[in-house]
Amino acid sequence: MKWFHFSLLAVALTAGFAAAENKKLLFVTHSGGFVHDSVGVAEDVLKEIGPKHGYDVTCWRYTGDPAHPKFNKYQDNFRKRTGKTIDTENMGRVNKESLKNFDAVLFFTTGSGPKRDNIGPLTPGELKDLEAWVKAGGAFCGTHCASDTMYDSTYGELIGGYFRTHPPVQKVKLKLEDAKHPAAAGMTDGVVWNDEFYIMTDAPYDRSKLHIILSIDKNTIKLNDKQTRADGDYAVSWCREDGNGKVFYTSLGHPKEVWKDDRFQQHLIGGIDWATNKKPGSAAPSK
Repeated sequence: MKWFHFSLLAVALTAGFAAAENKKLLFVTHSGGFVHDSVGVAEDVLKEIGPKHGYDVTCWRYTGDPAHPKFNKYQDNFRKRTGKTIDTENMGRVNKESLKNFDAVLFFTTGSGPKRDNIGPLTPGELKDLEAWVKAGGAFCGTHCASDTMYDSTYGELIGGYFRTHPPVQKVKLKLEDAKHPAAAGMTDGVVWNDEFYIMTDAPYDRSKLHIILSIDKNTIKLNDKQTRADGDYAVSWCREDGNGKVFYTSLGHPKEVWKDDRFQQHLIGGIDWATNKKPGSAAPSK
């Protein structure tokens, strides 16, 4: 009888303390434009740290049409730059049906830029599917060049801004505008950071629509006259709510070394945790 009661207690404890099922994260590294050589390292890092933080990571290196006339060239260029090959298991289309399988989507993408002679990560219809998925409660996140893709569409409003230009990789001081946000993890106000910092176009970037988490101390960045913003506003990371869903973006992540930096990993995972409602944080616009 004692053994029976002990067994029931053990079962109850096991059920009560069992780890929650991991969320499903889709990491899209489609690079129809410029191919960052840090993409391969980014995949390896996310596959390593994702499960530790409650995320099963699926990586898609190509989300376009395999029958595209430039696909073979794309494959070769991707492999040369990243060391990763493109096979059936790391290809997929981001659409209404596939999005049902994921809790969060993270873009590290390029394509369909100003020249429009490259392979974009989404068709117009797929972009509408992604937007609808977010509004219904999905978590959409972007890092670095996720703002350098799908120009002349509504994607800029979704991610929160479009890339305009960048100065050479350099060290700047970062301003921590919301120290309580989960994406502030690993960061301190005034931290010196070495990266390729993006300067956003004047629109659709708008502080009245975004909650800024990190920005650049404008007195510490070296810009030429064509790179400056009239308002001196150089945001690095932000978030926003979209219907029932959430959007998080950080422009950090250009060098390979950044992906190996524990502070960046905490920053990125913190943003994803916020977007997936694992951790609370403000999305009030930074007017």
